[in-house]
Amino acid sequence: QVQLVESGGGLVQSGGSLRLSCVASGNIFRLNEMGWYRQAPGKQRELVATMRTNGGPNYADSVKGRFAISRDNGKNTVDLQMNRLRPEDTAVYYCHYDPLMKGESMAPYWGQGTQVTVSH
Repeated sequence: QVQLVESGGGLVQSGGSLRLSCVASGNIFRLNEMGWYRQAPGKQRELVATMRTNGGPNYADSVKGRFAISRDNGKNTVDLQMNRLRPEDTAVYYCHYDPLMKGESMAPYWGQGTQVTVSH
């Protein structure tokens, strides 16, 4: 089992910045993918940014150039720095952890979610 604890989020004005953090604990695979997804009201959950233990970042087109993902493999943490936020970034953001076997997903885990609200 793996537990994900998120922090950060909140209310910010358009153009502002927020930082999300997530720490994973439990049975952590050496090779894994961690990152962030989000879900706005009435919409499906979508990828925001992910990064594998031994790989580079992967971003949704909508956040490229504004968001930056980083991780500390030794501490099993993943952060998301969100700059130049827009009202359309408003959503519940979920931390994501996925153990990998031969590069393939095994069973993703999700955090409880943290609300990000961007006002006009």
